[in-house]
Amino acid sequence: MDHNDTSRRHVRITASGGKADVEIDGKRVDPRAVGAYTITQIVGEPAHVLLHVTDHGSDQWSGMARVSVTDVPDPGPAAAVFLDAIDPEALEHAALARPDLGTEPHSLTKAMLTQLGEWARGI
Repeated sequence: MDHNDTSRRHVRITASGGKADVEIDGKRVDPRAVGAYTITQIVGEPAHVLLHVTDHGSDQWSGMARVSVTDVPDPGPAAAVFLDAIDPEALEHAALARPDLGTEPHSLTKAMLTQLGEWARGI
């Protein structure tokens, strides 16, 4: 990445709940045009904002841009490490203690998957 680029833009992101408003150089970006965004920063360097654009509002995007192409990482190895670290007894106790545990078929499996998802997200 070229950190000496002098064509910097002012980006403002205001997030609340599951929604975010994005402005570039004071101009609001159509919320339908941005599917996601990531912000990274190396200490001592300007922040790097990556907007994941959608097909909506495509007439809004014109001009020059620096494009990075990456592969989406395979979640399998990370999921395997996470699952290997799970204590089966703790999972069973947590799932059985859930207030949303139902009585329908497969409700224990559903509760365990929900519990694993919450643990994976740090909840």
